[in-house]
Amino acid sequence: MIDDTGEQLGIMPPQQALTIARGKGLDLVEIAATATPPVCRIMDFGRYQYQEQKRARTAKKHQKVIEVKEIKFRPKVDEHDYQFKKKHIERFLGEGDKVKATIFFRGREMAHPEIGRRILERLIEDLGDLAIAETAPRQEGNQMHTILAQRAGRKSAPKRETERPAETE
Repeated sequence: MIDDTGEQLGIMPPQQALTIARGKGLDLVEIAATATPPVCRIMDFGRYQYQEQKRARTAKKHQKVIEVKEIKFRPKVDEHDYQFKKKHIERFLGEGDKVKATIFFRGREMAHPEIGRRILERLIEDLGDLAIAETAPRQEGNQMHTILAQRAGRKSAPKRETERPAETE
């Protein structure tokens, strides 16, 4: 049995430990049930639960949620469109998100999957200093895709705020 100050009170029957806890206006909490004899502690259990919830909230607030953004290409993508979408991918990677680059085939385009593979491999090569391909280009049905993640060791830029603060005059 452990006191609320952290002092060990020794081994005692549960009824005696419960009367000591009630005398102090606190709870008797079983810490290690599998130990021989079981270890109990005198504490304010409501306060303990509140502190655990508070600790979990701060941990959740400080974690980074990584989103997977998707950019779609077609096999007949024009050079300007390719460059435009590549810039979007660079921005997403800079913000710390992952990007799923997808080539969407329709009709007779399905007969030439190598065209889509070349586009994805070119994209991986162009973004080589910024990104690493988590998966090789892979075809599933009428789509071919790869997932790009930020290269390790690079810092991500903070996400931009959607609202601008009001300017003071």
